[in-house]
Amino acid sequence: MRYLETPSGSVRLPAFFPDATYGAIRAGSFDDVYAAGLTGCEMNSYHLMTKPGAKLIKSLGGLHGFTGYRGAILTDSGGFQLYSLIRENPEYGEIRDKEIIFRPDRGRNRLTFTPEKCIQVQFQYGSDIMMALDMCTHPDDPCDVQRRSVELTVKWGERCRAEFDKLSRKLERKPLLFGIVQGGSDPDLRMECGRRLEEIGFDGYGFGGWPLDQSGAFRPDILKMAADAMPDDKVKYAMGLGRPEEIALLVEMGYTLFDCVIPTREARHQRLYTWLPGMDTPEGVRREDGKFYRFVYILDDEFRREDGPVDERCDCVLCRNYSRAYLHHLFKVNDPTAMRLATAHNLRFYGKLMELLRDG
Repeated sequence: MRYLETPSGSVRLPAFFPDATYGAIRAGSFDDVYAAGLTGCEMNSYHLMTKPGAKLIKSLGGLHGFTGYRGAILTDSGGFQLYSLIRENPEYGEIRDKEIIFRPDRGRNRLTFTPEKCIQVQFQYGSDIMMALDMCTHPDDPCDVQRRSVELTVKWGERCRAEFDKLSRKLERKPLLFGIVQGGSDPDLRMECGRRLEEIGFDGYGFGGWPLDQSGAFRPDILKMAADAMPDDKVKYAMGLGRPEEIALLVEMGYTLFDCVIPTREARHQRLYTWLPGMDTPEGVRREDGKFYRFVYILDDEFRREDGPVDERCDCVLCRNYSRAYLHHLFKVNDPTAMRLATAHNLRFYGKLMELLRDG
C-alpha cells in the first residue's frame, strides 16, 4: 500500500505525522510542516476536549477551519491519556466494561467517556483519520489484565464502528477509522485481537500499549507481534513512535504510519539532527545498527564561531540561510526565532527520512 487517501488529500506511505497536540506545532508552524514534505499532523482528542472544547472547534469549522491547517489530521481517541492518568492515580477514575469514568479534579466532577462519545467528538473535530477507543496496558501487566484489555478493545471497537457508520452515512467524503491492536507481550493475544478487529473492519490498525518494558528498554519484539496481527493490505500505525532508527526498523516490520513529539521536542532543547556522511541514502537509513545520523547540540561552545550551516546536506530554511554561529547566538539570547528555526530543521530531517524510506 503506497498511498492513503483521506478527505484532505493523499498521504504517501510510509509517512510521519508530527504532533500538534493542542492544534499547533510547538515553537513552529504548519508552514514548516509543508516545507518539510510532511502531509499530515496528529492532534490530541483529550487535550482539545479540555481546551478549547469540541463544540467550539466544531463551530469554527472543525480542526481544519480552526487551525488553518490544510493537510490530513489524525486524532487519537483520548483513551490513552485517560488510562495513563487513572493508572498513575486511581482517584482520577476507573475503567468499566462499558465506559471510562474520569474525574479530572479527582473529586465529584466526572466525565463519562464511551466509545460513542469518542467517535462523536472526532466528528466534531472533522478529523480525517479517527481512532477507535481501546483499553491500553503495559507489557508487564498480568495475563488477566491483558485479556480484559483485548475483550474491551474489541467490544469498544464494535461500538465505535457502529457509531462511525451512523454518523458518516450521508457524507460524500468519509473519514477513515482505525482500530488498535492490544495484547501486551503475548503473541497469541495480539493475533487474536488483530483477527477480531479485522472481522469488524477498519481502514487501518494501530499498535496499542507501551513499547517499553519496566526498565524503559525499547521492545521491538512487541511491535513485531502487533504488526504480524494486522492485515498486510491496510495501514499499520506505530502510534507515538519514534526515533529515526526506530522508524527505519519499524518500516522493515511493515509499519507505514508514525507520529511522535520527538523532533519538535528535541529542537526546543537545542538538539538538531544531522546526517552522517554518505548516510542520507535509502541504503544508509536501513543500516542494521541505526547509525545514520547524529545530534548537534547547538549550545556547545565549538559552534560559537562556526559559519557553516547546521547540516550542509539539508535544504531547510535554517540551513539555507543561517550559520551554526547565528543559531547558537539566538539560543544564547533566548530569541524565540531559535526554536522556530530548529523545529523547521528537525521536521525537514524527518521529511527527508520518510522520502528515503519510501525510495528504498
